[in-house]
Amino acid sequence: MTETAVGQRSPSNHLLRRDVRFLGNILGEVLVHQGGRELLEHVEKIREMSKALRAEYLPELYEGFIHTVKNLEPGIRHQVIRAFAIYFQLVNIAEQNHRIRRKRDYERSAGEAVQPGSIESVIQNLKEKNLPIDEVKDMLADISLELVMTAHPTEATRRDVLDIHKRIADEVMELDNPTLTFREREKLREKLTNEVLTLWQTDELRDRKPTVLDEVRNGMYFFHETLFEVLPNVYEELERCLEKYYPEVQWHVPTYLRFGSWIGGDRDGNPSVTADVTWQTLKMQRNLVIYKYENSIREISRQLSFSTTIVNVTDELLESIRVDSENVELRTVEPWTNDKEPYRVKLRYMLQKLQNMREDEFKGTKQRYHTVADFTADIEILDRSLRHHYADFVANSYLRKLIRQVELFGFHLAALDVRQHSKEHENTMSELLANAGVCSDYAALSEQEKIELLNGLLSGSKALLTEDMKLSESSQECINVYHTIYKAQQEFGVGCITSYLISMSEAASDILEVMVFAKEAGLFRRGEDGKVVCTLQAAPLFETIDDLHAAPEIMETLFNLPIYRECLASMDDLHEIMLGYSDSNKDGGMVTANWELRVALNELTRTAKAHNVRLKFFHGRGGALGRGGMPLNRSILAQPPHTIGGGIKITEQGEVLSSRYSMKGIAYRSLEQATGALITGAYLSRNPAQESSVETQWEEIMRGISVDAQTKYQDLIFRDPDFMTFFKESTPLPEVGELNIGSRPSKRKGSDRFEDLRAIPWVFAWTQSRYLLPAWYAAGTAFENFVNGDPKRLETLRTMYREYSFFATLIDNLQMALGKADLMIARQYAGMIGDESVKKRIFTQIEEEYAKTKEMILTITGQEDILDNVPVIQESIRLRNPYVDPLSYMQVQLLTELRALRAQNGDDAELLREVLLTINGIAAGLRNTG
Repeated sequence: MTETAVGQRSPSNHLLRRDVRFLGNILGEVLVHQGGRELLEHVEKIREMSKALRAEYLPELYEGFIHTVKNLEPGIRHQVIRAFAIYFQLVNIAEQNHRIRRKRDYERSAGEAVQPGSIESVIQNLKEKNLPIDEVKDMLADISLELVMTAHPTEATRRDVLDIHKRIADEVMELDNPTLTFREREKLREKLTNEVLTLWQTDELRDRKPTVLDEVRNGMYFFHETLFEVLPNVYEELERCLEKYYPEVQWHVPTYLRFGSWIGGDRDGNPSVTADVTWQTLKMQRNLVIYKYENSIREISRQLSFSTTIVNVTDELLESIRVDSENVELRTVEPWTNDKEPYRVKLRYMLQKLQNMREDEFKGTKQRYHTVADFTADIEILDRSLRHHYADFVANSYLRKLIRQVELFGFHLAALDVRQHSKEHENTMSELLANAGVCSDYAALSEQEKIELLNGLLSGSKALLTEDMKLSESSQECINVYHTIYKAQQEFGVGCITSYLISMSEAASDILEVMVFAKEAGLFRRGEDGKVVCTLQAAPLFETIDDLHAAPEIMETLFNLPIYRECLASMDDLHEIMLGYSDSNKDGGMVTANWELRVALNELTRTAKAHNVRLKFFHGRGGALGRGGMPLNRSILAQPPHTIGGGIKITEQGEVLSSRYSMKGIAYRSLEQATGALITGAYLSRNPAQESSVETQWEEIMRGISVDAQTKYQDLIFRDPDFMTFFKESTPLPEVGELNIGSRPSKRKGSDRFEDLRAIPWVFAWTQSRYLLPAWYAAGTAFENFVNGDPKRLETLRTMYREYSFFATLIDNLQMALGKADLMIARQYAGMIGDESVKKRIFTQIEEEYAKTKEMILTITGQEDILDNVPVIQESIRLRNPYVDPLSYMQVQLLTELRALRAQNGDDAELLREVLLTINGIAAGLRNTG
């Protein structure tokens, strides 16, 4: 496999093509070594035929291609699938490396010029706008971005395979080293050959579903490998730029960017996430962050060789050493015997106090750190002493970064969000109130009656739970979670868990129920001064279109409750609200979901402002276009600026985590761009453009387009009785559930209803079969209905594309979806449908809507072809398709054989394995799963 499948044909990309060719040649050698020349010849023949078919569709060529694929002997077929899948893994590594290379090349060639999209470009822009220092300070104090890792099963690649990928990436980057000798290059090639061979001989499929704690370890990998180092570097760059353009101030930027996690806390539909698992998760996170601090302390100790025979350290440092020597026994840490080097003496005690945090026997003693403040105080003693003898550069280089790491990661690494379905709370509340003799049938109450009852329980002082109360296992588990949160806040700090997310929030009572449970556990109480102290926020998750419509009224009801406002006052009148991009899309389609989310953002912000409440919106985006996926900086700038004042949270999951955070250079660039977008958004929110009457007209137009799109979408998805048959039979949906990529079931309940299907397998299956239907379907009809043959209306849409940012983003996302979709391949999948009339009727409908959507978008944008506006991506898709196609054709053949066998109550483990291998390969080829 020797040709590039990526990149444009410009000289600037010759290094990318070199790397792809280099890795492709190595893979070819490995194929010959492992499967003989015959294997390589099969792979090359299929690749060449696929390329030719893409270049020009000829019936005889197509028949020959299908014949070749269908007549592969099973043993060879298995290896051919793996060859294409691994080729894409290598191509993806080369592309990621090239992104880092491009940034470095730009910085090297630009000299002192400022890179567009960088932090410096944004700060320079503020200075050019003559923004005063005080306003810059206020802006930085207000901005907030929390990126939340989730365990949603969209990462089809095993952790072991990702480790090999990282080693290959590091070694490929060495190819750019101009000082390498001929022998060193040969040695590097040998190492890469070994890694590709190891990749070939490593099973890319998991033999079992990962446990929740496996998923926790996977998430922690990114903290260990990149984020612990990269996050402080982003802050350091922001402070450098501020000091450059606003030198009058010594800057220490408030904490505005951090990572959180759902992994080990998200129990919605996942019975494996118990209170004990949540506790174990927090312990694992603390152990990792302590380990990272220990490494930092050891590294700093190697640097701080200052001797009191030459410098005068502070009395404060000497006194702290004396206190430590009286209280801390150096058990597992070797003492520093040279007392003329006090920094190293002090650091030994600090190391021991960190290690003692892992042992329960040291709780309550002076032999360990109990709070982050204790640890920070010791670091600051070192910092002040260094500056006392003018070792400022050393303090800035080592201690400043450690202080920032402690501010970011504390002793809990990342804030853990807890999530549960609202129905579970209602069931538990019903049982609890019945047992307490308060209400015999809570579930039967009207919403107003529930609110009055819950309001009274929150306002009163009486506890509902008693020691002898017997509850069902599920209800007891639900309540145990709150006690675990209380215990965790005492042990790991209040910041370890502060948000409790409620899936399918449909009423104000859904939020109040969580607050009553929090009160029972001590997370909501009155202090000695009579004021409410609340350390856990109930955050509603509005997911469906109906829920988005109801959201402003639900929040209005809560804001009007005095006891709830007291609770909010203890949280600085900041309320978190989560919006679901996945279920809203699944419910109403791409156009409607995007519009309704925007309307909800605006209406909720208006409602909160009327009550002097700030909102922190949590955007539940996935990696795929059908689930709100887009680059991080674009997802921030896509929000109406006035809605980001209270901060933003965004989910980061599955393949997005790997693509953004597995390599330091890419992680840094992603977070740098996110910082720039955040500051830009904050500036725009403080300096809003005057809303024009024409924009109001455009919003009215979008409202009508959204209604038409929703009708068209739901006519197929909800109102066509044969749709679910079409979906299940023409996509690998049933088999996706057998790919062991997540601990969570693919359905909320054990049913086959569309409503109970999770959004992730919904999008995953459509992506695999190349329809990408959730990301574009119904847009064409909605646009066509609006234009209705009127040239003036068409011109209005063209103007909206040029001047209305929401509409431009919508159109460009639709372009991306259409560019990645391929109905020629999708037709092959439709061939698996048993009922010919169902297949013909629904596929024709999809085909016509695709053509209509493509035509409308080209007419609106004035382009000749889809993605002419982003030729890099257009070319990448064009060059990747011939390599993905063989995997798609083989997947259809394998699914057909497997399903026929299972219809006769048979099965074939090897056949299933080959199906799952094609799923992995297509995911790698499309760089997208769910």
